Amino acid sequence: MYYDDLPLWAFIGKVEEGNWTDDCKGPKYLLFTHVQFDALYNGNQVIEIHAFSDPSHAIDVTEDVDVKVDFTYSVSWKQTSTPYKNRTNRYSAASLLPILQKTHLFSFVNSIVIVILLMGLLTVLFMRHLKNDIRKWSIGDEDEEKEVGWKYIHGDVFRCPTNLPLFSAVLGSGTQLLSMVLILFVFAFLGVFHPYSRGTLSSSILISYILTTVIAGYTSASFCSQYAETGWERSALLAGILFSGPLLLTAFFLNILAAYFRVTTALPLGTILLIFLIYTLVAIPLLVLGGVVGHRYKSDLQSFPVTKKCPREIPSLSWYRKTPAQMFLAGLLPFSAIVLELHNLCATLWGHKIYTSPGILFVTFVILAILTAMLSVGLTYFQLAAEDHEWWWRSVLRGGSTAIFMFSYCTYFYLKSNMSGVLQTTFFFGYSACMCYAFFLMLGTVSFQASLLFVRRIYHAVKSE
Repeated sequence: MYYDDLPLWAFIGKVEEGNWTDDCKGPKYLLFTHVQFDALYNGNQVIEIHAFSDPSHAIDVTEDVDVKVDFTYSVSWKQTSTPYKNRTNRYSAASLLPILQKTHLFSFVNSIVIVILLMGLLTVLFMRHLKNDIRKWSIGDEDEEKEVGWKYIHGDVFRCPTNLPLFSAVLGSGTQLLSMVLILFVFAFLGVFHPYSRGTLSSSILISYILTTVIAGYTSASFCSQYAETGWERSALLAGILFSGPLLLTAFFLNILAAYFRVTTALPLGTILLIFLIYTLVAIPLLVLGGVVGHRYKSDLQSFPVTKKCPREIPSLSWYRKTPAQMFLAGLLPFSAIVLELHNLCATLWGHKIYTSPGILFVTFVILAILTAMLSVGLTYFQLAAEDHEWWWRSVLRGGSTAIFMFSYCTYFYLKSNMSGVLQTTFFFGYSACMCYAFFLMLGTVSFQASLLFVRRIYHAVKSE
């Protein structure tokens, strides 16, 4: 429960195991009917509140029959000198307990070790192999040129990716979500909202997403216009619905389900219409504006070199160079670095834990992005070295594969939790799928941009034939 944006917990009942003296051999289920609230106030502001269930007021609800229940509550008010600005300190202090500090420390050490190992691997790769490859090509040593596989595909490496409108939409939607996440972190650092104020957090997410639709339109249209003068409209439209479409459909279905079960989380019809109206009158015009600007004022720095007319045939690849193997490797390592923080995030979203350390969450997100980028660069090099020039979509899939591991962990978290029933199951997997899908788009965009920067650098460093 929440009162004045302050969370509070209380037991709603208990289970008593049966014994040989009872007539009922099975467990007995008791429902508490009275709750005592203890509130501390300073002036006209609530500083602290607690809830306690009274075991002396309980009824037996073991049998599956209709029972009339009268719920009661009592409130006691006590004055305190604690100022209003410090009323959340006790929640923040709970996240700094020694056992939680050790957990965060282990998570950071684990992530840093993985980053250092990858940086060492890429340093060896670039300083030894890639540097030698560029030197051989630049001096024109024909005997040694045969060893440089990525040199032969310089005329195909910037070839237009398949399904350009969808690819552009993925980049646009991923860039928008990245921008939204960064804005939310800035809001958290500035104290605009607090983790325990879920209403404010939800409103901030909605407003940030709507305002960043201009970024989705600009990014998708700008990238698409590098290859074609037409079709950017379709790319911008796809960018606008690529994430919001599945999210809105999922939220609409879950809201109907919540209304059917008469759950208080169900949004009223007026709120739904208001959200739809805001999205129609604000988000869509911003999406169109971004698309027009991206098409007309695309940067020359994003232009791609001319490619050959006929694409080069891709040789047969070993199993470890194919997409599934690379997705597994590129997803497993970043996931292993964030799994502990992912557990805390799931416990916050679906349990009673309160996440009061946005700084730790931000550092974890940065580490995740860095690991994704470094792995993408290394695997892209190995792909080009095998004379495989179709790296565009694979770079996105490699980066987004971490989201598959995240969803697998969400499934594990659900199986280990006490959640059950149609309502809890659909809510958990529905919103978990949307969250992991958002990470797929964000990390896929990070992976592609890192690979694109790498490919531009290595082919710019050598002279043309």
